[in-house]
Amino acid sequence: MTTGTEPAAIAVAIVEMAQQGRFAEIEHLFAPPLRALINAEVLQVAWVAEMGKRGPVSAVGEPVSEQAGAGLVRVSVPVTCERGALTVVVAVDHDGMLHDLLLAAAAAPWAPPPYADPRTFDEHDVMIGDGPLAVPGTMSLPHGPGPRPGVVLLSGGGPFDRDATSGANKPLKDLAWGLAGRGVAVLRFDKVTYAHSGQVANAAGFTMADEYVPHAVAAVHLLQRQPGVDPARVFVLGHSMGGKVAPRVAAAEPSVAGLVIMAGDTQPMHQAAVRVVRYLASLDPGPAVEAAVEAITRQAAMVAGPDLSPSTPTEALLFGWPAAYWLDLRDYDPVATAAALDRPMFILQGGRDYQVTVTDDLPGWKAGLAHRPDVTIRVYDADNHLFFPGTGPSTPAEYEPAQHVDPNVVADIAEWLRRDHANIV
Repeated sequence: MTTGTEPAAIAVAIVEMAQQGRFAEIEHLFAPPLRALINAEVLQVAWVAEMGKRGPVSAVGEPVSEQAGAGLVRVSVPVTCERGALTVVVAVDHDGMLHDLLLAAAAAPWAPPPYADPRTFDEHDVMIGDGPLAVPGTMSLPHGPGPRPGVVLLSGGGPFDRDATSGANKPLKDLAWGLAGRGVAVLRFDKVTYAHSGQVANAAGFTMADEYVPHAVAAVHLLQRQPGVDPARVFVLGHSMGGKVAPRVAAAEPSVAGLVIMAGDTQPMHQAAVRVVRYLASLDPGPAVEAAVEAITRQAAMVAGPDLSPSTPTEALLFGWPAAYWLDLRDYDPVATAAALDRPMFILQGGRDYQVTVTDDLPGWKAGLAHRPDVTIRVYDADNHLFFPGTGPSTPAEYEPAQHVDPNVVADIAEWLRRDHANIV
């Protein structure tokens, strides 16, 4: 590569290398914080998925540069494809190394869902936790004196903001506004991997518990102290990996009143990763996709194998997560943890979800918890992983348009949170 360290030239070269399948060369440009988060295989899977949705690249636009702080330049490169467009966004340092790399859809401004009435509640910003890893969040408090239930929201795997923003969509903001308008106090916050990505990426031994539990517990305590909130009725709601870890939060904090688990996975994640990438490959077969399947399968075998140890190189493992993270995940059983809790649970599953599925994940919850009268399990046949309603087989492309969480899901969660669980035996 002969682009020098000019950020705009580097950004355009990144697009060209991705088009040519030269993902290992792109990885060589990753600065350590980014290298700890993703690798060439992860980038390849993401690129192939985007091309599957939009078709081959037909044009690359002029890069736009801006200062991003900490000596970084952020460059956005518009990319036009046969069936749509995306923007490749990179953050480049003075040595030409990448500190961030995003494949971003052109996002329309978020609009409130029809079922949310912002006139019925107030919002204000808060800080969750103490010290250098404190994260910002948003409190949504319904009008009126209370006492009312409260719920802390946890997003899925990855460095999500407090709204779980993905393109034009903000599913956790949908939930927060929908629940607050129905009399439930809500607290949501940026994940530590979003707010402090550089610090946690370099932290030795960082695990899923570190990623979620301390801030979730701090959020529960903060919500319990709010005027009008019944401290004995503060729940935790987790989506996807947030749902998987929710029982762990409740085990760590006995004052959690109960759990709402949305698309919480029970299948070991390394197995699910292989299943999902094979599904994506079936939608858009080809050599690049097959290479991604082989890479994910190889990394999953390393995660599952007996030789995994804290010293296993991160680049040999799935998603760029360190060995400590995978060792912690392998030892964690969400169903057994949930079964040991004496608290009510509401488990929701989308019938069209290909990431966390009715076939592969829901049986775990049913086997461990269906006998419990204080556990409600419900499948929403039309919904995908984000609980967006649709028809036909679910694909990555259906997440693109602006849409909202199923109103039936929001109404059912609000009703369940307001229920008198003390009288369920």
